[in-house]
Amino acid sequence: MSRPPLPTRRTLLATVPAALAATSLATSASAAAPIVGGGLAFVMNSAAANIGVIDMAREREIARLPVFRQPHHWALAPDGRTLLVGDAAGNGLFFLDPARGTMLGHRPFPDPYQLWFSPDGRFLVTAALRLNRVYVWQPGTLRLLKRFDIASMPSHIAFAPDSSMVYLSLQGTDRLAAIDLGALALRWVAPVGPAPAGVMWHRGQLLVGIMGSDYVSVVDPADGRVRERLPAGKGAHALFLDPEERRIYVGNRIAGTITAYDAASLARVRTYDRPGGADCMGFAPDGRIWMTLRWAAHVAILDPASGRSTTFPVGRSPHGLFLSNSPTLASRQGQMLNSA
Repeated sequence: MSRPPLPTRRTLLATVPAALAATSLATSASAAAPIVGGGLAFVMNSAAANIGVIDMAREREIARLPVFRQPHHWALAPDGRTLLVGDAAGNGLFFLDPARGTMLGHRPFPDPYQLWFSPDGRFLVTAALRLNRVYVWQPGTLRLLKRFDIASMPSHIAFAPDSSMVYLSLQGTDRLAAIDLGALALRWVAPVGPAPAGVMWHRGQLLVGIMGSDYVSVVDPADGRVRERLPAGKGAHALFLDPEERRIYVGNRIAGTITAYDAASLARVRTYDRPGGADCMGFAPDGRIWMTLRWAAHVAILDPASGRSTTFPVGRSPHGLFLSNSPTLASRQGQMLNSA
């Protein structure tokens, strides 16, 4: 089957007026990927200025949607109908139809490196890594509620399950920050380890991948105190909980491995060899784990039972990854939420 023609940049980048809600965008004309029964994967190719659309059943790229400069991460709107992708260096927020793989439009936005909706849908938080700022927005109108100037390099985001707090790693330091969303006030900034990256709320505590070393910090969300260090591999980055909430996976980008922990005990149960800079992960209905290989311009698909993996090429420096049919989407966006 031949690849469908790519839309032109002029056709695709029709600006979405600022007054439109992210969850109720009018679809602009764009001919991109068709509906695919096996599900679509979206890959943010951060050094190629585009978003790759993958037919998951065939494990084949079927379209590339151009953006301005540097897409990194995504957030699914609370109603599940709109996928938001942040173009950090291009200062733009792009809106996609996650079921069809088509572009809905875009609007200007300040350095949206990482972005996520609070569990109750009342807030959209964006981390501006380049600008050293954190923004809190009202999702329905994208009206700015509060800006926090915070150094250095605010990166990954996690929420308390009740949406009372948001936690952000400050990747240019050794610190984690906590913001009270009710009061819109910074509550604490605490050291957790060099170059902290991925953050995940898990059973009443925070897990933070320590990219500047080889462990995961277990952090008290009340004050940022490190309770424990879980051994991982060098360059421990982002953390992901599987749909059954039995295993937590962390990609160790420098070591070229993936560490799996038991979700209940946090004991390390397995290490997988996976060079290429494993970054963002998504869980497919068949139990396999899809992941971007940031340094290899490939996506890998890992069978966690056998440890075998396959790869296929995508764009340069693939970063964020969204699977339209992931079982995790039924109960939470990605792997952010978990029982308190």
